[in-house]
Amino acid sequence: MADGSDQRALQYEQTLMSKHYTQELGVYTEEEATHLRESEHRRSAREQSRTSDLLEYKGCCAKRRICTVRCRRFLVSLIEEDWIFLILLGFLVALVSWVVDLGIHMCFKGQKWLYEAVDSNVFLQYLAWVTYPVVLITFAAGFIKILAPHAVGSGVPEMRTIMRGVVLKEHLSFKTFVAKFIGIIFVLGSGMPLGKESPFVHIAGLCAALLSRLTSRFGGIHENESRNTEMLAAACAVGVSSCFASPVGGVLFSIEVTSMFFAVRNYWRGFLSATISAFFYRILAVWNKDEETVTALYRTGFSNHFPFDLRELPAFAVVGIASGFGGALFIYLNRVIVQFLRKQNTIIKFVMKKRLLYPALVTLLISTLTFPPGFGQFMAGKLTQEESLATLLDNQTWSTQGIAEDYIGSVWKPPEVSVFVTLSLFVVMKFCMSSLAITMPIPCGAFVPAFVIGSGLGRLIGESMAALYPDGFHSNGSS
Repeated sequence: MADGSDQRALQYEQTLMSKHYTQELGVYTEEEATHLRESEHRRSAREQSRTSDLLEYKGCCAKRRICTVRCRRFLVSLIEEDWIFLILLGFLVALVSWVVDLGIHMCFKGQKWLYEAVDSNVFLQYLAWVTYPVVLITFAAGFIKILAPHAVGSGVPEMRTIMRGVVLKEHLSFKTFVAKFIGIIFVLGSGMPLGKESPFVHIAGLCAALLSRLTSRFGGIHENESRNTEMLAAACAVGVSSCFASPVGGVLFSIEVTSMFFAVRNYWRGFLSATISAFFYRILAVWNKDEETVTALYRTGFSNHFPFDLRELPAFAVVGIASGFGGALFIYLNRVIVQFLRKQNTIIKFVMKKRLLYPALVTLLISTLTFPPGFGQFMAGKLTQEESLATLLDNQTWSTQGIAEDYIGSVWKPPEVSVFVTLSLFVVMKFCMSSLAITMPIPCGAFVPAFVIGSGLGRLIGESMAALYPDGFHSNGSS
């Protein structure tokens, strides 16, 4: 019967294409509706006959079979509910994000242990400092090349393309998920100036696609491609929320970045799933004793009753203007590097033959520049990105109050060097190294490095204001 229906549909399409209408649209629609009703009746009759056949048996096998069928129908109807799917998605992405953070911290501990184990010899320290990230980056690049080359990069452009209706099945496969998951742990664990947020938007989309694919085996509304696209929009919000524990920011990212058209019904989906993800992400940190309670990431300690004076607004404007020009310059510098690599035919041919050589060389260069006893001492190279953000956002004024020796941020002021020199070198070097690092064929993002560079610029301007006005601003107009 299905073949006959397909033939009639094909015949009608051919008549439309050839401009010879041998059958009216209304008649064709009525026939198809009748055919669908008859098919539904036959399906119901088969199910009833199957149930009656099971009831004829008086053994426990038939009862178990009936119970299994009913339980399956109940589970399918439950999974088909949007809120259940969104809760599962939020919890799964939060768990993945927590595991990634755990793996990154283990990599940092390994590098710290290896670096401190050879503190008696500077040359051995240098070898340990540069070899460790080179091995991790090379392994990540090779693993991704073998398993799933589609896991390279941030994944956000691919998500935007998929949500516009283009079919990219390999970018939402299980192999890509494994490659992205393992790769991001080793990439960020190497200490390179790269970010986690953009790759996690792709990872959240992979989790949503895999969940939809798993539930579609039971039938139901998860077979609808339009609904899967809506879940991908929610997953984009979850990816941001599972990194920064910010549901509102995740929804805004999903609206502004991932799609040109954002359906109103996706607002509550994205916010619900992002809230669940942010909550469980912070709960897992408390459960692992990384935090005492659920708190905001990278929180500040500024006064709430008088956060800023109106005369400080020009300084805020300078930060905003400088950040805007810096963002444009970052994109331009990255484009110049990529175009340079593409124009050098000899270099490209050699790099294409040795795909692991380019990331190894870039990692070696960046690690050499951040070596703590060397040039790294003038740009706080010993600190990780998380530690750098934590110290740059604290409420201490380094230029006037000084920095305690037992404080982790003491590396910002090496002997006989001003804190302004270290902050300036930090901003410039992080800017150049991040623009170079994101050209490597590995999972990486640029949001977190941009936050680190921006916080360094803000700290530099803030320290300058503190040096110019050591007593601060007062409400009576004096300074």
